Amino acid sequence: MSTIDWEELRSAAIAAKKNAYAPYSGYPVGAAALVDDGRIVSGCNVENASYGLGTCAENGVVADLYRTGGGRLRAIYCVNGSGEPVVPCGRCRQILYEHGGAGLLVAIPEQIMTLGQLLPHAFGPAHLREVPSATARNLPTTD
Repeated sequence: MSTIDWEELRSAAIAAKKNAYAPYSGYPVGAAALVDDGRIVSGCNVENASYGLGTCAENGVVADLYRTGGGRLRAIYCVNGSGEPVVPCGRCRQILYEHGGAGLLVAIPEQIMTLGQLLPHAFGPAHLREVPSATARNLPTTD
């Protein structure tokens, strides 16, 4: 696969951020990711008056991934309201792990890291394969 155009991902994340619904925190976030087949998927945060029910931009990326045909995430860029890179929260790191694995490249302030570096010793579908009742299920791979 070709090299990753980080500026294209950043631009797509900024465009997604413009659709964020963040009336409570005032902290809009947009995210865009490169899929293994070359598509770019994106998402934005959507808050809720019941704060715990809001969703992060990375959740929107995963929803868009499956809405547009599935696949595996290769690289992701998340931005704040100023268009600066932000680090995915712990919950989002776990969600991204299932759909991109430890090798998913993540743009964070001042560098690019793998998700494995941001979320060492992650829990994923492979752990569920160790449970006999789960072996019959078609669990995704994270690597």
